[in-house]
Amino acid sequence: MYSSHVMSLIFLTVSLLSSLVLADNDEYKSKLYTNENFETEVVKNNHFVMFFAPWCTFCKRLHPTWEELAEMLNEDENSQVTIARVDCTVSRELCSEHDVTGYPTLLFYLKGKTVGVKFRGTRDLPSLTTFINIQLGSDKEVSEEDVGDTLQQAEAISGLVELTEDTFYKHVNEGHHFVKFYAPWCGHCQRLAPTWDLLAKEFEKESSMTVAKVDCTQHRPVCQSFSVKSYPTLLWIHNGKMVDAYKGPRGLDDLKDYVTSKINYNWKQDEEKNDSLPETDTEDTGSDKLSVLEVTGETFDSSIERGFTLVKFYAPWCGHCKQLAPTWEELAKKSFPTNDVTIAKVDCTLEVNKELCNVQEVDGFPTIFLYRNGKKISEYNGSRTLDDLVEFINSNFHDEL
Repeated sequence: MYSSHVMSLIFLTVSLLSSLVLADNDEYKSKLYTNENFETEVVKNNHFVMFFAPWCTFCKRLHPTWEELAEMLNEDENSQVTIARVDCTVSRELCSEHDVTGYPTLLFYLKGKTVGVKFRGTRDLPSLTTFINIQLGSDKEVSEEDVGDTLQQAEAISGLVELTEDTFYKHVNEGHHFVKFYAPWCGHCQRLAPTWDLLAKEFEKESSMTVAKVDCTQHRPVCQSFSVKSYPTLLWIHNGKMVDAYKGPRGLDDLKDYVTSKINYNWKQDEEKNDSLPETDTEDTGSDKLSVLEVTGETFDSSIERGFTLVKFYAPWCGHCKQLAPTWEELAKKSFPTNDVTIAKVDCTLEVNKELCNVQEVDGFPTIFLYRNGKKISEYNGSRTLDDLVEFINSNFHDEL
């Protein structure tokens, strides 16, 4: 009797533990690697790996974003990137071999390689996906093959407009446009591609709208300006402005119904309402022009030759730049330990500044660089709050003392 009771308790305990393990596994979309399987698994595909410790606060904060990234990439067996994680409290040897000295450490491994490239940016979804784009772009064999396939699809089925950084804004400035923002390595994008081609063919003769696509691995500034955080992102753009993000099913009939409803919508009534509203300047205010130094390609060298100069490289159409503008104005009014601190900005869309932005290696907006006595000493990749920007300047000032 006693023995039977004990066995029942053991069975119940095992069952509860099993259910907890299953629940824990269900929480994770990322692959868990250990000392035993890392070397054999990581070479099978491109991998983005988080090395973490369960007690690490920053790791806990990153967890939901990391799993969102994993959900986007790991669910498709044809995905070109696998999102994984390694618990360094369990696999200490492995973490030591890969020079993990802090948590979380994020390393990207190209297929067939066992040496990773370290991610050093802001740990949010847009920054992580941009980093993946950059790494896959450095693998010419992969990126050229994928981009080539995409271009062939665009040519094979007429009606689909392939937009680039050079053509995007002029094209969407007038009329209706249903735009797919994608990455060639994204499994969901690959599945949507033939349907998107058919949708473009369906509305090929519709003069009031176009079906288009933008490869975010090739034209990152465009995607950043529309705050694209995952792939594919489907946006309805009317007269240059994003008016709706499509979140519905991606079947051909569903997409056709959506396009038809948008074409038939009374946009003129909306425009009349907007025209009746007072205009506001979302980019720069008068005080910004008085406080923030406007720098051009012709004045750049002389502007940064003395003291500390924090420069914002931006584009007027960029959503993140517009959000940063009032903070940048306030930053220029702040007092610092030295008077030799200048807050400046460069409009990279102006012809006079394009060469400067290329030389300074600006590949997205906004890009923020700190210069001291004419030399670039740091890039700012942190949170764009006023307090964090002030702390960044102060910390660099003290480092130089």
